Amino acid sequence: MRALVVEDDPRIAADLRHALAAAGFRVETVGDGETAWFRGGTEDYDLIVLDLGLPRIDGLSVLKRWRAEGCDSPVLILTARGAWTERVEGIDAGADDYLPKPFRMEELVARARALVRRKGGRADTRLQLGRLGLDLSRMQATLDGVPVALSPLEFRLIAHLAAHRDRVVPATELLEHLYGDDDAREANALEAVIARLRRKLGAGVIATRRGFGYMLVGT
Repeated sequence: MRALVVEDDPRIAADLRHALAAAGFRVETVGDGETAWFRGGTEDYDLIVLDLGLPRIDGLSVLKRWRAEGCDSPVLILTARGAWTERVEGIDAGADDYLPKPFRMEELVARARALVRRKGGRADTRLQLGRLGLDLSRMQATLDGVPVALSPLEFRLIAHLAAHRDRVVPATELLEHLYGDDDAREANALEAVIARLRRKLGAGVIATRRGFGYMLVGT
């Protein structure tokens, strides 16, 4: 799962990155509205956490631009502003949820997971795909009911394939969700993760569609 955190306070941004990464998200952060508008409008995110009090372009204007341009990523507004009129304005602009500061990280993570599940049409945190089971809240995989130890990177990959199991997922999309802008965004790095998953879950779980990408099969 790929998340964009838009927060101009470096301390809060670092705390959000840490909490969401621990919950299985691949997190990217930006600190101003103009950069956020570009990134959210040109990249595919499973979740955006958006502060309203941003430099250059305020968060509410960024959100309105995203929605007008067709960006449908779930957006959780995060702000120190607590007036009910501002909450209504944020929801009317296209926000999916609203969390005023100060807040508990546990609540933010729970809301973030709920938004991702809602977008995927799921109410439960657990998925059962034939022999393969995934608990998204605990980041736990099972095969025939037996726990399988996966690294955070491996779990993010299999969870993304599970969320899009009705289609072939391009390698470029998987690289973006796994690595973001890191230097490790190379095809051989992705193939290495998939090879490890096949050893742990079975060779027939992830199929390669040459020239197109990967998808879950045999589950």
